Amino acid sequence: MEGTRRCPYCDEEIRAEAVRCRHCRSRLAALDPASWYRDRPERRVAGVATAVAQALAVPVAAARFGFIVLAAFHLFGLVAYLALWLIVPFRPGDEPPFARGMQLARRLADEIRDAFMSRRSRPRPNGGDDDVPATGVPC
Repeated sequence: MEGTRRCPYCDEEIRAEAVRCRHCRSRLAALDPASWYRDRPERRVAGVATAVAQALAVPVAAARFGFIVLAAFHLFGLVAYLALWLIVPFRPGDEPPFARGMQLARRLADEIRDAFMSRRSRPRPNGGDDDVPATGVPC
């Protein structure tokens, strides 16, 4: 069949998009990095709760409620939500926001370093001798 695959646990035919096997009830793709993305039809704010719900095979409402409950404990839910927003890509195959931010920071650091190095490599007005002041009289 076209839209099916074999369960890795019981070797029965299941649908390709299945999260759990209907025969052995095993969770199939909980930690598969390709299935963690935020662009889903059920998303509301940033899509983090829908990505977590899909990966853990729980209802989206339960994942949202979990973030709210965890937010009551020293804002752990908010910190976890923001951390997942940084590391879970928006679409499959995209780079996460954290990776894009790191690339931007690297480019900026390279530009600053190149500007600093080119400034240091320019000839000085007095010929580059640090022991001789600009007036020409040695110290």
